Amino acid sequence: MAGNAREGSADLDAVFTDLVRVETRLYNAVGERLKAATGIGAGRFELLRYVRDHPDARVADLASAFAIGVGATSKIVDRQEKEGWMVRRPNPANRRSSLLALTPAGEAVVSRAESVWRAAIQEVLGGAVAPDQLTALALILGALRSDLERRGLGLPTG
Repeated sequence: MAGNAREGSADLDAVFTDLVRVETRLYNAVGERLKAATGIGAGRFELLRYVRDHPDARVADLASAFAIGVGATSKIVDRQEKEGWMVRRPNPANRRSSLLALTPAGEAVVSRAESVWRAAIQEVLGGAVAPDQLTALALILGALRSDLERRGLGLPTG
């Protein structure tokens, strides 16, 4: 087992490995359930939900929130537009960028998928650890994420 601590101190290599593998398996498991029930994957759902929850988001906002490149994000938004789920509107504050919004079809996709997403998370994650452990994990992950974001670490260069 990779996550064993030695003499009361955590093996950072093992912690890193466990954290990355857990994230990958968790995301895949939830994504598989979402795709089977709704036909859309986790990444598409999360992007649509972000735009719904952040009115007037820009491509750069999405890229920052998901720690992916602006170019890749723009291509993803292009695909969402072609699906008829998202639109770009002119940004009155900056003509070089657009503001994103969901179409009624995009809103319907998010609404339909959200309950499946939550149920999958509850099934996969909620049953794995006790509520107090989950609270502790939320605090730890929040602190790690905040530190990475504060220091600007882990963002793509493109």
